Amino acid sequence: MNRLDWPSLDAEARRVALLRPVQQVAAETRDAVAALLEDVRERGDAALREITARFDKVALEGFEVGEEEFAAAEAAVSDELKAAMGQAAQRIEAFHKAGIAQPYAVETAPGVICERILRPIRRVGLYVPAGTAPLPSTALMLGIPARLAGCPEVLLCTPPRKDGSADPAVLVAAGMTGVSRVLKLGGAQAIAAMAFGTGSIGKCDKLFGPGNSYVTEAKQQVARAGVVAIDMPAGPSEVLVIADGGADPAFVAADLLSQAEHGPDSQVLLLSDDAGLLAAVERQIELQLARLPRADIARIALSASRLVKVESLEQAFAISNDYAPEHLILALREPRAWLDQVQAAGSVFLGDFTPEALGDYCSGTNHVLPTSGAAAAYSGVNVSSFQNSVSVQSASLAGIAGIGACAVILATAEGLEAHANAVRLRMQEVAA
Repeated sequence: MNRLDWPSLDAEARRVALLRPVQQVAAETRDAVAALLEDVRERGDAALREITARFDKVALEGFEVGEEEFAAAEAAVSDELKAAMGQAAQRIEAFHKAGIAQPYAVETAPGVICERILRPIRRVGLYVPAGTAPLPSTALMLGIPARLAGCPEVLLCTPPRKDGSADPAVLVAAGMTGVSRVLKLGGAQAIAAMAFGTGSIGKCDKLFGPGNSYVTEAKQQVARAGVVAIDMPAGPSEVLVIADGGADPAFVAADLLSQAEHGPDSQVLLLSDDAGLLAAVERQIELQLARLPRADIARIALSASRLVKVESLEQAFAISNDYAPEHLILALREPRAWLDQVQAAGSVFLGDFTPEALGDYCSGTNHVLPTSGAAAAYSGVNVSSFQNSVSVQSASLAGIAGIGACAVILATAEGLEAHANAVRLRMQEVAA
């Protein structure tokens, strides 16, 4: 990892220090994704079969997972793993159920009732990565809030394995959430299929899920084109740790590596006002790397990562808020006392015994979170992500008589006479 002394950097050096790896290769990724999206849009299922053969190295005639494959997955997954997924699912449901938004109505003036009602999004598409590391936990994170929201059609895409099957644990997790259909499709082509629809795949209204830089770019392109809504930019993964001198170097190093092993385009940052802690963490990273099966992937991610010496913890929080990390770990002696300093982060982890991995799996919060600075304006997935809120209003005779003049004055000031007339005619009727 690169060591930086923040106070000694000028403005441009600071900007470069906080660049994500994907921001440096964006043009190449953008063009490749655009070509894939256009191919699927024009040729549908035929393009999906060819792209799947090219990237996933498997020839599939159809993409949908059938009952036999679901049954085989149930038999293949151990009881221990099923039990762990069940426990995680219970906590995820408990957390998300507690935060469900409620409809409400208020009388804003005598005879004028304004309401907000909630409706599930009709057709949603979920993307569950399963490339170098299958993520059944993501199926739980997406499928459970979709079920709580009451979405009638839920489609899940996950990449096929070399033998043409879907990852069994992903299928079991999908089954736990009641997902309607599972398709063996990965990458930008899966996003294209759910966004445009093909002969065998229906078009979705909104897409959800994390992914690598190609998946995230595909989601953003179809959203910018107005083809489909998306949850947020979600991937590649990232973590920022703010640590003081009392932090455990082994814990901090483990947290950094847990994100670095996600993929070569992940990024991890450590900010501390203690130079000794930074040096100790650097030593621990090398020690722990030697024992990791995905060490080669983690090393690539670490090459674009930073160990940053700051003047104070206040400065660390200012940097973090500018960076707006997906995951923010506060390895501090009094972490909750600093929570008010956090203005932009996808998910926050307080103290030495709250590793980010708990949130990834089983604490109950959602791990589908905004990345690449999107946490400055986006929130992580929740039940509301799968709902539309619709405003409703009704006015009685007394209601329009009471507030109609206000509308007429405002409409006239804006030069919209038809608006004013629509209200004025009703007021005249009431007066008569």
